[in-house]
Amino acid sequence: MIDSASVLLSTRFSVGYQDKPRVLRDVILEMRRGEILGLVGQSGSGKSTLALAILGLLYGKSARIEGSIEFQGNDLLKVPERELRKLRGRSLGLVLQSPLSSLNPALKIRTQLREAWRAHANGSRTDCEAAIRSSLTSVSLPADEEFLRRRPSQLSVGQAQRVLIAMTIMHHPALLIADEATSALDVITQSEILALFAKLNRETGMAILYISHDLPSVAGICHRLAILHEGQIVECGPTERLFTDPQHPYTRRLIAALPARLGLNVPHVSAATSGL
Repeated sequence: MIDSASVLLSTRFSVGYQDKPRVLRDVILEMRRGEILGLVGQSGSGKSTLALAILGLLYGKSARIEGSIEFQGNDLLKVPERELRKLRGRSLGLVLQSPLSSLNPALKIRTQLREAWRAHANGSRTDCEAAIRSSLTSVSLPADEEFLRRRPSQLSVGQAQRVLIAMTIMHHPALLIADEATSALDVITQSEILALFAKLNRETGMAILYISHDLPSVAGICHRLAILHEGQIVECGPTERLFTDPQHPYTRRLIAALPARLGLNVPHVSAATSGL
């Protein structure tokens, strides 16, 4: 159990659709402020549904949500849509797996970053430009005129993902949800983006819910892991403990299925989390 003073997100909810079995059943999840929590599950386990539920984006999909999703002391399931819109993009950020689909192909990078800033901030053009350049620098992208004039089609997939992350962190959200954010990337770029998430977490204290079907990819950056299986969190704990002493049969099967050649090294994660 997490100390209540450090809790950022606390959930206990279920999601179902009309005339269908529940997609998520009594999902109990807690996140500390400033931690990286990995949510791991196979395709169809309900990972994206969980993310959309936290963001309040399921109501248009005829979903029935029961329970509570407490974020910064407020139950998001009771917050009016108008207030949720203020939270999304400012306090709650989202990075999806397909950056080139998420960006508007017709707009220049500067225009899209400006719109992201203006959605939640009032300030001068100078303030906006400063925020844009700061965000791009934070994700190791150039902030010069040549880059800002580009359109998404002129970017690599890795650059496009970094632009999305820059848009997401512009307002310094307390929680960033990364939903399969590296699954569309090659192995080298995936490693770079994971390192970027870890760097942003260290430097800004932003909490990250990192959603993935790929257990090895989360091992190096996540302080804790939550295992989602058939719509339920079956196990949650420190990353090192889940790799060395998994308790649930499904977690044991996941660990046993990993190739020995991966040589996963997770003990350093414990040191990284010692201040949490």
